[in-house]
Amino acid sequence: MRIAVDAMGGDYAPREIVKGAVEAAMRLDRISRIILVGRAEEIERELIGCKARDKIEVFNATEIVGMGETPALAVRKKKDSSIGRAVDLVKNGKADAVVSAGNTGAVVVAATLKLRTLAGVMRPAIAAIMPTQKRPFVLIDAGANIDCDATLLMQFAVMGNVYAKTILGQNKPVVGLLSIGGEDSKGNEITKSTFGALSRSSLNFRRNVEGHDLFRGETDVVVCDGFVGNIVLKTTESTAIAIGHWMKQEFSKNILRIGGTILLRGALKAMKKRMNPETYGGAPLLGVNGVCIITHGASSHSAIFHAIRVATDSVHNHLNQMIVDDIARV
Repeated sequence: MRIAVDAMGGDYAPREIVKGAVEAAMRLDRISRIILVGRAEEIERELIGCKARDKIEVFNATEIVGMGETPALAVRKKKDSSIGRAVDLVKNGKADAVVSAGNTGAVVVAATLKLRTLAGVMRPAIAAIMPTQKRPFVLIDAGANIDCDATLLMQFAVMGNVYAKTILGQNKPVVGLLSIGGEDSKGNEITKSTFGALSRSSLNFRRNVEGHDLFRGETDVVVCDGFVGNIVLKTTESTAIAIGHWMKQEFSKNILRIGGTILLRGALKAMKKRMNPETYGGAPLLGVNGVCIITHGASSHSAIFHAIRVATDSVHNHLNQMIVDDIARV
């Protein structure tokens, strides 16, 4: 299996990207080759002394899409960007999947324009994987589509359902529609219409879920438009950071609390690991004709490793064919 990795995307590129790719090349048996795309000279410096060099190829791309650039304009103007070239490798059959920690909008635009959508899929959607009290759930769409109708939301539900079954291992995923109340009469006209479509479908639809339901672990797929989903995602991330900051402040206020923190070190590490989004392997862009995994701009080598792991799982389990089949059925 061949994975194209955007080596120049992210806050810590290329160092952390290369480190994560090397780890994946060494630990993941399914990988035959990892193609690092970006400025070859910079990448090669990071590969000095690499133990898995025989499984790693460097593909030169001279341009970088910055995090603050307008996605469509950047993809159109920067023909030799690491994002564009990495997606091209999938398009031309030279890679089975692409992973990037770069500009999310640019990855979505490049993948949509170059790979196109799967048969029957109207628009691709970002599926963010989030931890809960019991098991992780899929939040879809997390930012690719701002304005959606009931048909799009229905397709997002189908794609999220396939991902939850195939990659997260949920036998019969519970699907919920994010709204302002549990009753079918709550929400705007689009959510009400989507509620009816989901109720009539073969999906295991739980009905509406509210914001306070998200982290109870009772729903495996939460459906919403990209505007709401992106707000939920970023609010959750900032809340987690704020809680971590408050804990550090309180635990370091006096010697007794510092001593208690030492005793609780194991529990705190376990809690941090459970909340760490990097272990879930980034956010797949579902619905494009190729496997595409988008990771956070601040991704460490661990996040890159897990993103590559999920990319290989998606290819191995024929995720896209399952999406095509289920979209056709629904």
